[in-house]
Amino acid sequence: MIDANTALLRLKEGNKKFRNGTTLIEVDEASRFDVVEKQSPFAIILGCSDSRVPLELIFCQGLGDLFVIRVAGNIATPSQIGSIEFAAEKFGTKLVVVLGHTSCGAVKAALEDLGQENSIQSPNLKAIVDSIKPGIEDSISDLDSYDEKIQKAVRANVQTSINNLINESEILRQLRSESGLKIIGADYCLESGTVEFL
Repeated sequence: MIDANTALLRLKEGNKKFRNGTTLIEVDEASRFDVVEKQSPFAIILGCSDSRVPLELIFCQGLGDLFVIRVAGNIATPSQIGSIEFAAEKFGTKLVVVLGHTSCGAVKAALEDLGQENSIQSPNLKAIVDSIKPGIEDSISDLDSYDEKIQKAVRANVQTSINNLINESEILRQLRSESGLKIIGADYCLESGTVEFL
């Protein structure tokens, strides 16, 4: 398995290809059969389920390259943490990326809920929003502009998910100290197609 720095470089190069218009990876029958019995993803991505952020496409990667966990607001709750633990242990993957994005609907819902502008009816959606709110509240307290609040909140939410991965998983802490696992954040811009690693 490649190391975390090499994996990060591969993601950066893939995003550059995506921004330059390369979005499709050729998948033939042999490629499909190669991943039937085994997989060896070089990176684990915890991203938002937003349809505008297709992770394999924005990193220009093919079958078996990425272990992807998608959930609204890229939150790290027990099921996401367990999925990441599984991939890091089972496949020896050395890089975990928590990816937020501009105009995130879950983050916007959390901002609205903090401002009491919206009453969330669904207890399931409320659970997602309630996972986001504590991590973003302090980051937006001194900002007036709604756009600035969203941008700061998206990044604060990424950091909260990183903290949750580290603080709630003995397995990930051990892999970081003993095996070179890296957990980093990133922010995807819908307008430019650029992934900025934080």
